[in-house]
Amino acid sequence: MAQVKDVVCGMMVDPEKAPAKAEYKGKAYHFCSPGCRAAFEKDPDKYLKAEAEEGHKGGHCHCCC
Repeated sequence: MAQVKDVVCGMMVDPEKAPAKAEYKGKAYHFCSPGCRAAFEKDPDKYLKAEAEEGHKGGHCHCCC
């Protein structure tokens, strides 16, 4: 399966192996770590807005790893 972007840190993750997942407004989101999921769950609109406006470049997660 194709990888998807962690909307918190921008890392690419395999949805089938992602260590953390969440659902928001009927859509599934996959995260590189429970820390990114926790950040998303605190303020999902913040991350979705940033993703829509700026996008995130893939890379190393600086928020939890």
